[in-house]
Amino acid sequence: MTHNTTADTTSEPPEANAKMTTREKQWIVYDVGNSAFVLLSTAVVPIYANSLLKAAGETNIVSTWGYAQTIASLVIAVLMPLLGSIADVQGMKIRFFTGFFLTGVVMCCAMALPLGWLAFLIVCVLATIGLNGSLTFYDSMLVDTTTNERMDRVSSHGYAWGYIGSTVPFIVCIALIFGGPGLFGWTTVACTRASFVITAAWWAAFTIPLLASYRQVHYRATADRAGEAIRHTFSELASTFRAIRRNKPLWMFMIAFFFYIDAVNTVISMSTSYGTQLGIDSTQLVIALLVTQFVAFPSAIVYGRLADRFGAKTMITAAVIAYMCIVFFASFFLRSATEFWILAILVGMFQGGIQALSRSYYGKIIPKRHANEYYGFYDIFGKTASIIGTFLVATTTSVTGNASLGVLSIAILLVVALVFLFLQKDPTRA
Repeated sequence: MTHNTTADTTSEPPEANAKMTTREKQWIVYDVGNSAFVLLSTAVVPIYANSLLKAAGETNIVSTWGYAQTIASLVIAVLMPLLGSIADVQGMKIRFFTGFFLTGVVMCCAMALPLGWLAFLIVCVLATIGLNGSLTFYDSMLVDTTTNERMDRVSSHGYAWGYIGSTVPFIVCIALIFGGPGLFGWTTVACTRASFVITAAWWAAFTIPLLASYRQVHYRATADRAGEAIRHTFSELASTFRAIRRNKPLWMFMIAFFFYIDAVNTVISMSTSYGTQLGIDSTQLVIALLVTQFVAFPSAIVYGRLADRFGAKTMITAAVIAYMCIVFFASFFLRSATEFWILAILVGMFQGGIQALSRSYYGKIIPKRHANEYYGFYDIFGKTASIIGTFLVATTTSVTGNASLGVLSIAILLVVALVFLFLQKDPTRA
């Protein structure tokens, strides 16, 4: 029999509008580290993978890249609920986080090896699994880091600083890719591979504060009962599933999240490959995505403040409507670099806000002592949605030969999400 436990704390929680605590800042900086790999994966990795595919006689990067992302998402969706339940035992969360983080960093370095297109995609999939696995445990650390009243703000700052911080190594990498051949006499391929190592080093450096300071406040069993708790993992999972099913506001939000985060993740993971398919110059794609990061920094912070005033759910709903407009714009108007720049700015305005508030809103409406287990189910919905989104775009593009129709299919998912958001009763307003 496991026991729900919360560690005793002697310090008073900070006021809702007080400055960030040291603990909150140390949690936030991991977003600065991992976001460098996210940005590189969005901008540089698909272009590099495209060059490998072309060298091997392959041409359709949209479908190939979509299937690779689908595999990575599927692995995470299967693993996270089980590992998340185990991680709710005292001291286990940081261990799983460290394992996935190290997998991501090592595989990011391995991407710099001279690999063929298939081997490169396999290593890239493993790096993505390491990243997304670490993020599941990282997200659940939010409930140990701050209070309900400050969650929207702290989560928004995490995404905001992640966006702006990731631009530093990215600019270095881009300068190396474009200027390295002239300065150092390296090939463009060698400079691109070096950018993977630079990104891995940045990711590792900004993870150290969290590894050194994190303390698990909420857990379902103490360390001395770890064996007993692990043996009861499957019964805990069944119990959690039943609890979710009985909690109507929670499961309605999770279904809405399933559909709208599908759209968000698909836009993020497929935007560069879609632009490449349309024939937009790779330099324009990279610079436009860099602009997205700078736009997303203040936008995410503003979104957090607006959530304090209007509520997280209201702002999430507004972002879903905005994403619907973005999808229609990408489908019907995106044909040149100028339109891609407009798309990048629009995405930057809403991407960080919807991700940050989804994370914090979910953290408010779940039991804190089972946070990792619940975030495991959260990941099922998030990553399975990614599977459907990327698969839908890839398959529609392959069948019709028209990438625009693949992008347009995302709008259906956003409509379904809006229906559930409108029907869901917000428990934080009670």
